[in-house]
Amino acid sequence: MHSLRADAVVLDVDGVLVDVADSYRRAIVESVERLHGETIDRGDVQSFKDAGGFNNDWELTDAAALFVLATREGLEPSVEAFTDAIAARGGGLDAARSVVEELPEAARARAFDAWDREALRETFQALYLGGDLYRELEGDEPPFEVPGYVHDEPVLATPGTIRALTDRFPVGVLTGRPAAEAEIALSRVGLDVPDERRFTMDDWDEGKPHPRALTTLADRLDADAVAFVGDTLDDVRTATNAADADPDREYYGVGVLTGGLTGEEGRRKYEAEGAAAVIDSVNDLPRLLE
Repeated sequence: MHSLRADAVVLDVDGVLVDVADSYRRAIVESVERLHGETIDRGDVQSFKDAGGFNNDWELTDAAALFVLATREGLEPSVEAFTDAIAARGGGLDAARSVVEELPEAARARAFDAWDREALRETFQALYLGGDLYRELEGDEPPFEVPGYVHDEPVLATPGTIRALTDRFPVGVLTGRPAAEAEIALSRVGLDVPDERRFTMDDWDEGKPHPRALTTLADRLDADAVAFVGDTLDDVRTATNAADADPDREYYGVGVLTGGLTGEEGRRKYEAEGAAAVIDSVNDLPRLLE
């Protein structure tokens, strides 16, 4: 493993600090199923992530629901073809919508009429948070009562890793989570990061892979070289875009194999996207930065 010379670290949360396979990703799949009676496979979530532009899991849920509704109206019933078409259009929910807009007019209208983004979000939050946290964070009664998948997020980063990183580097956090949900995860991990060193869904509109949050954190961390650690191709793209936008600094995109990208296939995808390094887990990061 070749070491990287960074003087600050920025961490994604999902798939890096905590495992979200049985929380966020489960909520995506089950939200669509609850509302539409069928859904995508759990493994298909990664196809949407790879297409780009789906750092926000609510929007990924919207896109998955739109796929299910559009296939009922004659769209090719292949997640791979759908997500390839999304990637070819630049990624994200607007691209997904444009793919469905290619259906004949009547079929397109039926698919969009059945697409209820507000109901999908309420269902997702109820599944993820559970009743008590839903009332606390959403300020309303949940549409149904479940324990909440937020409690099913194993911690990936060991206390020793957190200590080694925070002892040696200024550390920031860049996540697509809402601020309150980021705080839940960071508290569980034992990572105390001041608000000015965090970017969450609540702090910016662009989302990854737009570089603004990362370059702003680099400023706030007073860094010349930043290692940004994430679990998706958009995380690596964020570092690449930051390097283009801010050429006076070095930005290293580091991929971990504890999220949706795993094994040798995951490693190849990261490397093809230009990752500076690929590590098995965040617990390998202190050694990478020696």
